Amino acid sequence: MREEGVTTQELRDYRPEQKTWQGRLTFIMAASGSAVGLGNLWKFPYVAGENGGGAFVLVYLACIIFFGIPLLMAEIGIGRSTRKNAYGAFSILAEKTGASKYWRSVGGLAICTSFLILSFYIVVAGWCLYYFYITATGYFNVPSHSLDKNLTGRTFETLLASPTILIISSIAFLGMTYAIVTSGVVKGIEKAINWLMPSMMLILAALIGYSATIGNFDAAVEFLFKPDFSKLTFDSAIIALGHSFFTLSLASASMITYGSYMPGKASIPKTAFAVAGIDTLVALTAGLAIFPLVFQHGLEPGAGPGLMFISLPLIFNDIPYGQLFGSAFFFMMFIAALTSGISLMEPTVAWLEQRFNWTRKKSAALTAFSLWLVSLGTVFSLNIWNSPAFFGKNLFDALDYLTANVFMTLGALATAIFCGYCLKTNQLKLLFGEESLAIPAFRATMKYLVPLFILALALTSI
Repeated sequence: MREEGVTTQELRDYRPEQKTWQGRLTFIMAASGSAVGLGNLWKFPYVAGENGGGAFVLVYLACIIFFGIPLLMAEIGIGRSTRKNAYGAFSILAEKTGASKYWRSVGGLAICTSFLILSFYIVVAGWCLYYFYITATGYFNVPSHSLDKNLTGRTFETLLASPTILIISSIAFLGMTYAIVTSGVVKGIEKAINWLMPSMMLILAALIGYSATIGNFDAAVEFLFKPDFSKLTFDSAIIALGHSFFTLSLASASMITYGSYMPGKASIPKTAFAVAGIDTLVALTAGLAIFPLVFQHGLEPGAGPGLMFISLPLIFNDIPYGQLFGSAFFFMMFIAALTSGISLMEPTVAWLEQRFNWTRKKSAALTAFSLWLVSLGTVFSLNIWNSPAFFGKNLFDALDYLTANVFMTLGALATAIFCGYCLKTNQLKLLFGEESLAIPAFRATMKYLVPLFILALALTSI
């Protein structure tokens, strides 16, 4: 019997044999590693504190539950139901549902987004790798009276001004990412994630405990979690909505690709809630590892590189076991960058494998080489090409703005519309189960709520 032009069995027939994650827990860790990036560990705590603390957190949690998780379920389901890369997944579902073939461009946009993000992300990740090296080797281990913001500021400026250091550090990071991805889903990505994610969580827990012991923990908790509704504005709500989308790696093909490796019997709603829960936990607690020390030393919890690479080395030099603490912090940042980098490279590699029937080694090699070439633009835009040539921005800032505010917004909006208006009931049953009551709520969310709020986010950004 046919329903709405497609049957569940017909959709399953499109699933070729391929390797999958060994279990639901592995997928949760892999997807969480994709979601937990550098932004979670330094940007979110600051943004939360500056926009009302606990009041902002409540709005952020609401956005995660009502908008982020439904989109996460949609992307995981699109990947698992087709066992294809993002471009191939949208192509198959568009064909089976009778929708326009141009919906496949949504998958193509997502793959392009992940590639462009990684092209400058490897440069920023290289900063973390470089700072881990100089901190671990005692570069900042000097008498306190001779270390000030001028010295730490010049150290960071010297890093940005040196194409050689930036290229070497970004190549080192890219090489590690390539080595993991080229080894395959099970032997490479899964094996690495099983070590990296627990390691990162243990380091974070240790840093929080140490920071609470010697820092002003009460001030940090108040900054992050005390509700101040006077600071909560409409702009704050839009910021919370935007971060809820972007922190879950939505609209970048990562979750579709990872979802294509997901075991068939695993519950997508339960898995999505678990991934979002881990990502939110890291975002909410990351500030507790650093801000107690920031407040203890009378520094401002400024956002961006200024806090990480200029202010923190001053603190590390002035606390017991500061060299060890600082090394652990930058190593944790490196792990967060690496797990995200793996998930950002995999969509392009999977597309090349399936589109041209190439080997994984060849696909990964071409992807890595292309990323390195494009990353040179970011490297040089920080020094010898540092001019506002792109609407008042250098290339680095322009790529960051284009991917985060344009490509990802369009991708999330298109995905919601596709799921709300094009997917048939049988496809949705693959996500929620044959008799699930969640299908009507999911369809309504994708049709109305998500597009409405994404458009509000876009208009506010403009």
